[in-house]
Amino acid sequence: MTIHDTSYAAVMARKNEIMKQSLGIDYDDYVQSPIAFDYERMMAETGYTMDDIRRIQRETKVGDTPLFELHNLTAAVRRISEPGKGATILLKDEAANASGSFKARRAAISAYQALIKGYRGMIAATSGNYGAAVASQAAQRGLKSIIVQEVFDSRGVGQPEIVEKGRKCEAYGAEVIKLSVGPELFYMLLRTLEETGFFNASLYTPFGIRGVESLGYEVAEQVRTRYGKDPDAVVITHAGGGNLTGTARGLLQAGCTRTRVVACSVDLSGLHMASDRDFNRKSFTTGHTGFGVPFATWPDRVDVPRNAARSLRYMDEYQLVSQGEVFYITELLTKLEGIERGPAGNISLTAAVTLARQMDEDQIVVVQETEYTGAGKHHNSQLAFAHANGIEVRRGDPVENVPGKAIVIPEHLSQVQGRVQDMDKLRRSYLKNAAERLPVAEWSGNDFEFLAADIKKDVEWVRNQGVA
Repeated sequence: MTIHDTSYAAVMARKNEIMKQSLGIDYDDYVQSPIAFDYERMMAETGYTMDDIRRIQRETKVGDTPLFELHNLTAAVRRISEPGKGATILLKDEAANASGSFKARRAAISAYQALIKGYRGMIAATSGNYGAAVASQAAQRGLKSIIVQEVFDSRGVGQPEIVEKGRKCEAYGAEVIKLSVGPELFYMLLRTLEETGFFNASLYTPFGIRGVESLGYEVAEQVRTRYGKDPDAVVITHAGGGNLTGTARGLLQAGCTRTRVVACSVDLSGLHMASDRDFNRKSFTTGHTGFGVPFATWPDRVDVPRNAARSLRYMDEYQLVSQGEVFYITELLTKLEGIERGPAGNISLTAAVTLARQMDEDQIVVVQETEYTGAGKHHNSQLAFAHANGIEVRRGDPVENVPGKAIVIPEHLSQVQGRVQDMDKLRRSYLKNAAERLPVAEWSGNDFEFLAADIKKDVEWVRNQGVA
């Protein structure tokens, strides 16, 4: 048995070698320059058709989830909208998947790939929902699973939601490696992959993103069957970008070329995701700007050489909402529709309320996922934990929300308004990050074409930005 140097520097230096062994993908085959690669060929060479993906997912209790019309919430929105406004709000209930979230779709394809390639187990680094999905799918395929999870701050205190998700991972039979917040997460992932020889069930591989494509495809099918038209807008919670990328690709495969793809994140401006102090001062561990903005402006900041989740490539709009607004909508969903779901899964529902008020009554806006709730994931647990950590929790105008200091819960539905993120600002940030990898003077025609596609603009727009 080969004994490797396990120092941080040595392990990180072997990153590409470890990734190749744990995925069976040679990313060098797709690289065209320091910034460009053949994205569509990489996605296509997973070898799975949409029919394959749906068949594989059905084998392990994933997919074909219900689409509900939220009659009472839609009516409430119309009462506070201008005459003729108030689109019908539909909810795709992904909590019905094995493990309770849309991430079962990603894990299902990764588990199948691991099985057919002869790996004995799967490993993922995640705060929890995806870990539970990996553990659930691994159990059904007869594979072992290890989840590497950031749980604690330096005091050894874990946020209730993360602790709950770790419990769920263990319930499905996973070994959970629990870490404190800091830079060692990916180091431990690499070490564990190398030592076990397990499959890397990363969130950002082509297999994971292809698995989410079935979600967008199902949305298109179900809306057409029931309403005889395509959805006018689909609202997608945005963090690392896989949810949005996969759903949008599925919609496009179904022919929904005019459907608006709207991203939504909780605004946690001012909080640093790797900060020990800020770790327990946020009430959302995913679906927030701490992930959404950095991953949009440079997708390749991940644990694989090239990220298959590329949100700006598919995003039409980007809405931001406050923590208080999401907690309010979570409670309202329960009270009006009799559905209790986790707050993180209701981020996109919060944005959908705002959008519905701006859309016509004959239009349709789809919220494409929910997630399970319970124990530490419940909004009351999150609010109690925030209060215990010195964060003010009160009713009032949500514009007074201050991340890490005050969670202000609306007093009325009309106060749920969110705000629009500047898309072109994000695109320019992306181009600046690209220029740091390769100076603009060295960009080839292919580089310009890749960048234009990756930010959903044309080459002329990219050239006119004057990125220095």
